[in-house]
Amino acid sequence: MDDLICELLGDDLFFLRRDALARGLGDKALARLRREGVLHRVRHGAYTRRSHWRSLDRAGRHLLRARCAVRAARADVALSHTSAALAMGCPVWGIALDDVHLLRLDGRGGRREAGVCQHHQSYAQEDLVMRDGLVVTAPARTCLDLTTITGVEPSLVVVDHLLHRGEVSRQDLLRRSRDMPYGPGSLTTGLTLSLADGRSESVGETRLRYLLWRGGLPSPVPQLAVTAGGRVLYRLDLAWPELGVWLEFDGRDKYVSYLRPGESVVDVVLREKRREEDIARRTGWRCIRVTWRDLADPDRVVARIAAALAGGPVAA
Repeated sequence: MDDLICELLGDDLFFLRRDALARGLGDKALARLRREGVLHRVRHGAYTRRSHWRSLDRAGRHLLRARCAVRAARADVALSHTSAALAMGCPVWGIALDDVHLLRLDGRGGRREAGVCQHHQSYAQEDLVMRDGLVVTAPARTCLDLTTITGVEPSLVVVDHLLHRGEVSRQDLLRRSRDMPYGPGSLTTGLTLSLADGRSESVGETRLRYLLWRGGLPSPVPQLAVTAGGRVLYRLDLAWPELGVWLEFDGRDKYVSYLRPGESVVDVVLREKRREEDIARRTGWRCIRVTWRDLADPDRVVARIAAALAGGPVAA
């Protein structure tokens, strides 16, 4: 039985019910394997090993459901919207991952079924690319599509990421947005593109820029270089040179990712403190530190930054 399961799973690590039935593995056997903890039902008519399912994060589970949906589809489809963004390795924030999004390529009407939303929209050949054996909407099309199903902040996270990676350009996004074949979300599209900046290097930096804009604060310069003798010494996450303030975003994994061989997290914290002191000495500016936890209270963090920009104390 295990050999048959391995053959069915193959390199994709999932199989459809119809494949199992064709190999003589019926519904009763599939139900028993689920009860015994061998198999997990990914979606209706699709299975994987339970151990594999448990090893996946939210994005990985969504992509597995997406692969199952593509194989089960009765028409030519491409991953689109959120599913395409995940297939391209984009971070997603504030976007539900419950539904797999597919663009129908046969020109027929879209449909919605449990866990799958098929979209019927016109497309050009430049709108489609291959990623890991799947047809997905191209980066520019994916950015624009996302703005039609979610808000500015979640859309901005993906757009900034793809701009930073150089997979899209602002000019192309603006050009393509003028030819979008659908109206809903056009206000979100325009605002997202006006705020997008590929210099942001993380979800946290993008979200901070959005919160600052929403709070009516001056726009910071992302990744401002601090130089000496013609060489770059440091890059600041966000800075207001004219106000003498810069901001560092301490993400969830910042200190772990900065570890050098033989260092502890304490060593990284001390090194970061020395870095901050050296920047302050060279520039005369003040530093604000914001953590991921701070973003859970947007009004408070915006008020703290506003006070610092006005010359007030930099509160914790």
